[in-house]
Amino acid sequence: MAPRANWKGFLRLSLVSCPIALYPASSFSEKVSFNRINRKTGNRLKQQNIDSETGEVVSREDTARGYEIAKGQYVIVEDEEFEAVEVESTRTIEIDQFVPRNEVDERYIDSPYYIAPDGQVGQDAFAVIRDTIAKMNMVALGRVVLTRREHVIALEAKGRGLLGLTLRYPYEVRDEQTYFEDIPELKLPKDMLDLAGHIVKTKSGHFDPSHFEDRYENALIDLLKKKQAGEKITPVRGAPPPRVVNIMDALRASIDAEKKKAPAPSVQARRPAKKKAGQK
Repeated sequence: MAPRANWKGFLRLSLVSCPIALYPASSFSEKVSFNRINRKTGNRLKQQNIDSETGEVVSREDTARGYEIAKGQYVIVEDEEFEAVEVESTRTIEIDQFVPRNEVDERYIDSPYYIAPDGQVGQDAFAVIRDTIAKMNMVALGRVVLTRREHVIALEAKGRGLLGLTLRYPYEVRDEQTYFEDIPELKLPKDMLDLAGHIVKTKSGHFDPSHFEDRYENALIDLLKKKQAGEKITPVRGAPPPRVVNIMDALRASIDAEKKKAPAPSVQARRPAKKKAGQK
């Protein structure tokens, strides 16, 4: 079954345009999830809106969205008033600018999307835009309206399609100076840096996400299996914090340990085990 598009519209570069479909490139649906239940009855709980002062349940038609202007004072904004601030959605991603890929600050990247041609019409135009971006090692910057909000989106070639990365606005990214200003500048000895560099080289490889293991997710799956089998669950003690030692001694010991260590086996998240644990 073909995946369902989140958004359909057009991609346009100057006078060249083509119909496209946008799909989420990430998903949380495979993660283990839990419901709140009544411990006594085993029934699932429902959430209700409770008035914080009266304690009474508020019906859906009496709920509204409010912006707090002072302690306990809110300006209520009605649904039809939100429409007054909606950005006009032309259903078109208009490419405004091209920038080098390495200039895109990773902190601004929000959510990834796959972009593919929507139907047979315009595939040549799509290929022209895709291949030109790839050849010049650039990303195209445009704007797209998703769930009422307008997002800046960066487009880059990805296989036979495009990868769209919605970007955060500057006000959403914190300045690193606040967190780094108290870190002193240190002049490190060359032999210390050489030893550290040697460790880096022995651990160097290539980026391969298939080797990532979600150990917490796998531990949850194992726990659910044990619960279903009626086994007793024993909490695991946390590892003791590392001791503060002489840096040079620690670097030399690290190199010796790496020499003795056997090649690490490939580790992968055990996704199929989730369904075996009875999750839906």
